[in-house]
Amino acid sequence: MHFINFAVSPIPYHPPVKRSVAIAGHKTSISLEPVFWEMLRAAAEEEGLAVSALVARIDAERIRAETPPGLASAIRVWLVAR
Repeated sequence: MHFINFAVSPIPYHPPVKRSVAIAGHKTSISLEPVFWEMLRAAAEEEGLAVSALVARIDAERIRAETPPGLASAIRVWLVAR
């Protein structure tokens, strides 16, 4: 289980921040709250992947779902479920 150290980080209430990520050679914009961007960066580092590679893997998993959510939602769920 992973925890965020709020003693170091400010309270995580912040509007989503849009960033571009390349998935299979195509750029896409994703809007996530900063706390989720930090969790995604940490997860990618733990798995030895670039953030874009981890996002591509999450994207491939979400597409196979019976009712695929949006990519940003899939990333949030993936991060919380891990």
